[in-house]
Amino acid sequence: MHARGPARRRGVLSWAPVPDAGSPPPRRRRRRRWLRALGVVFGLLLLLCLGLLADAWTALGVQAEGARLARIEASPQWRDGRFRPPLPKTQGSMWAILREALSGDQIRAPQAPGDIPRITPDPAALASPPTSGLRLTWLGHSSFLVDIDGVRVLTDPVWGERASPLSLLGPARFYPPLIPLAELPPIDAVVISHDHYDHLDEPTIRALAGTTRFVVPLGIGADLEYWGVPADDIVELDWWERQAVGAGAAVELVATPARHFSGRGLTDADQTLCSGWALVGAEHRVFYSGDTAMFPGFAEIGARLGPFDATLVESGAYSGLWVDVHLGPEQAVAAHVAARGELLIPVHWGTFNLASHAWTEPAERIIVAAERAGVSLAIPRPGESVEPATPPPLERWWPEIPWKTAEEAPVVSSGLAAPRPR
Repeated sequence: MHARGPARRRGVLSWAPVPDAGSPPPRRRRRRRWLRALGVVFGLLLLLCLGLLADAWTALGVQAEGARLARIEASPQWRDGRFRPPLPKTQGSMWAILREALSGDQIRAPQAPGDIPRITPDPAALASPPTSGLRLTWLGHSSFLVDIDGVRVLTDPVWGERASPLSLLGPARFYPPLIPLAELPPIDAVVISHDHYDHLDEPTIRALAGTTRFVVPLGIGADLEYWGVPADDIVELDWWERQAVGAGAAVELVATPARHFSGRGLTDADQTLCSGWALVGAEHRVFYSGDTAMFPGFAEIGARLGPFDATLVESGAYSGLWVDVHLGPEQAVAAHVAARGELLIPVHWGTFNLASHAWTEPAERIIVAAERAGVSLAIPRPGESVEPATPPPLERWWPEIPWKTAEEAPVVSSGLAAPRPR
């Protein structure tokens, strides 16, 4: 409410509003409106952050404590408060990594539904024993159902929609899970290589809890228990330790060294161990690399546990900026040879967009590298089964899109001895 008072304009007496003595000046009123608006925005952002935290909270897992932590701290791989890889890790700056992730013209994901022809596994066929005694079924990314000498082992099962702690953000699958977990035949053991989200998936673990045994690297058992896996169903191993599984303890699972890193949040870097796995049966042997860069340990793995009928070696999600955490296709072939493998099957590709290279590039480059090295190679379609005794002919089932060669985008891990001239 304003009073009206006299005002002179060009010599004429007129009446104009006079502000009440208690009303704030216009500038102060504008400031208050801005502060109220900022308060609303801040409140909404706070609610969003709390919602994201609640969404991710259980997926982040928990850290080891008590007897589990004591065993971790006694490991030869544990030094100065964390697990250490066999060789030191170097990588590009975070700015360079971020710039690479946000730039580039590579086709990093399928563009059409038919780009990835998939095979729906037949539950009855998976339940039947393989003719040769060894069958490997690719279920996407690093998930394989390995039927070896009458024992079924599932590697790094990920049935979730995203490789992320968040349900709405993060790398999404290129295609849905190929078979419901409930339709898989009985599994004797699940092996986990490390705790990253594209290898250790909370909803998948919860679905499998109580149905099988989990054999995992040191520290990961804490997450499994937190997600509902009974403690009696968890076996944690250090490198070179082994666990027999299956009827009559027919197959030994051996944790093997790996050059990678672990962590699911901002404060748990390298608090759990990374490993590969050797599956050693009476008649057959399989090596699964897990995630790793190149290091001399592959030769020791081959000498102590090989030769292997097949190797499942990570070949995708690489970059010249992080050469000490992933192999890349050419070093995958070298690792296979060093480990004394017969048939090489690339894994860790064709399911998630995790790096800046073209999504088909790992397959294209590993074909070239395998041909140069004289290595037998199989690249199954998602859902396809392979018996190494009778591998299928190599076929390019993916679309032809531009990709970079090893000469254009080399991936060479650091700390390796220079090759001797021939």
